[in-house]
Amino acid sequence: MKKRLPVPPTKSALLQVGRQARFLEQGRQMLEKKRDLLTRLVYERLAQYRELRAQTQRELAEAYRWLGIVQMRMGEQMLRQASVGLKPAVAIKVVARSSVGVEYPSVSAEPLPLQPVGLMWTDVSFDEARIRLRELTVTLARLGEAENALWRLLAASRKTQKRVNALKYNIIPRYQATVQHIRAALEEDERNTLFQIKVLRARQSV
Repeated sequence: MKKRLPVPPTKSALLQVGRQARFLEQGRQMLEKKRDLLTRLVYERLAQYRELRAQTQRELAEAYRWLGIVQMRMGEQMLRQASVGLKPAVAIKVVARSSVGVEYPSVSAEPLPLQPVGLMWTDVSFDEARIRLRELTVTLARLGEAENALWRLLAASRKTQKRVNALKYNIIPRYQATVQHIRAALEEDERNTLFQIKVLRARQSV
């Protein structure tokens, strides 16, 4: 890529390129602030994601433990019959959310009262397993939101960093080099003009 912009070395071009260079520098500073904010949000979301992931693993192990207990006490066939017609125990709502211009789905999961089961041969472990699965579902919803937001914030942070690098190491240096080139050319023209004036005056005085 060329080091300078293809513009004529004139005063009007100097003013225009100079204004553009200052505007780009302001844009770079704003992007750096956005990048720093995104980086902070990424670390916050990462901590939240790790905490929720550990919580999910604990609740998953507990839910499977109770499922094993209820299956052992009731049997697979009775467990299937008891589960028929049960309504969802969690109300899930997904809405769009935005953070620093990064959109991601926000998931809210509210536990609902457990639907009574009218079968006399159900064991208390059946309700305990349902409670554990309900808790696990709520945590999984929160984990899904945290993971989705984390990846989108991370992608936005990397994209912003690429833009900062492009401005800092490619675009702005080209404008700065162009400004320096135009200034040097104008100064050279001014020196040549002064020299010619001196020569004319010297000839006139002879």
